[in-house]
Amino acid sequence: MESFALLLAATFNAGTVLAIAALGLLINERAGIVNLGAEGMMLVAAIAGFATAVHTGNDWLAFAAGAGAGALMAAAFGALVIWLNTNQYATGLALSLFGTGFSAFVGIKYTQEKLTERAHFDLPFLSDIPFIGPAVFKQHPMVYLAVLFTVALAWFLYRSRAGLVLRAVGESPESAHALGYPVRRIRLLAVMTGGALCGVAGAYISVIYTPLWVEGMIAGKGWIALALTTFATWRPARVLLGAYLFGGVTMLQFHLQGEGVQIPSQFLTMLPYVATIVVLVLISRNANFIKVNMPASIGKPFFPGS
Repeated sequence: MESFALLLAATFNAGTVLAIAALGLLINERAGIVNLGAEGMMLVAAIAGFATAVHTGNDWLAFAAGAGAGALMAAAFGALVIWLNTNQYATGLALSLFGTGFSAFVGIKYTQEKLTERAHFDLPFLSDIPFIGPAVFKQHPMVYLAVLFTVALAWFLYRSRAGLVLRAVGESPESAHALGYPVRRIRLLAVMTGGALCGVAGAYISVIYTPLWVEGMIAGKGWIALALTTFATWRPARVLLGAYLFGGVTMLQFHLQGEGVQIPSQFLTMLPYVATIVVLVLISRNANFIKVNMPASIGKPFFPGS
């Protein structure tokens, strides 16, 4: 039971990374913009957050630096695809490639750096509950903030006027523009918010999840987060559940290795990515289900006055 509790705790920790990034990408796509540059943004944010943590020793400043780096890269992406009308998919891939190379270059001198000992968090009394305490109530505050943000985002999208406007921009930007809403500015704000959340996820990886810097340490999590938005049919609560599912698959490989299960390590490492492909294939079998839930103008450029 203790081993299973630790597996659950690790699942929540790993799932938080995916949840934060995927929620950011969901905001982008609800506004009609597809950003394939999540991997690159998370890598740049990871080195920005790690460098800040090394020099200041403050984790929250590191998260802020990661968010700033992600938002800045997203702003560049937004300027290209929203105002200059470049292809969203090609620009996103270019952003991902740029982030991969730039983070590797900037991070060279930080590969040998180590952070100070990480603080241990636990909720008084609740953390002492057998099984549930170690599994749920000894997490970093960011884990709980991710859950709260999921609830807040669901309320924002479906219960607030601003959320309705955001969804309208993603469904029919022409209609929103005709009603007088600044579609391009709304889309840019959504893209920068999504980039900031991807940045927080990247900083969380390098500062909390695995407190070190290694080139390419995001290891495909940005792509999994991107797939999660489709898996969750653009619903925040489903994103959170999907993130924990994929986080559990990721942690299962280490659990099985620790238990001495005789399975090649290469196969276990493949599990999260195989699970992603399988889920996407299963979802894609029902095209109508995807169309009903997908923002109608996702990935489509908008030309005011045309």
